[in-house]
Amino acid sequence: MKTVERGFTLIELMITVAVIGVLAAVAYPAYTDQVRKASRRAAQAQMMELANREQQFMLAQRSFAAYSTIAAAGYSFPSDLTANYTPTIAVSTGGFPAYTITFTAKGRQLTDGDLTLNSEGVKAPAGKW
Repeated sequence: MKTVERGFTLIELMITVAVIGVLAAVAYPAYTDQVRKASRRAAQAQMMELANREQQFMLAQRSFAAYSTIAAAGYSFPSDLTANYTPTIAVSTGGFPAYTITFTAKGRQLTDGDLTLNSEGVKAPAGKW
């Protein structure tokens, strides 16, 4: 009586591993790009929230608030945001009051670059907004 061996040949396994490798090589960069874009969108949303707080502070105090003032009022950034960006707010008091919110990229966001938003609504870099 003849028995039939069942299983995969080495060639079939090698082809399967090669196909999975090619798929992973294509999918991973697309995935990391989407993660980077999602982090940028989260940072932009936080910047808009800070801009709203600055406008509220301006109406109440007739000046813009430094980052330390906003933080002292209980505002804090999500940990996933601070893992990718270092937020700062520069306030100018001479002449016409103004502010510039800057999120400096760090870690895996370095390739994406910094984001800025000022009191006039100018967002930079324009291609990232």
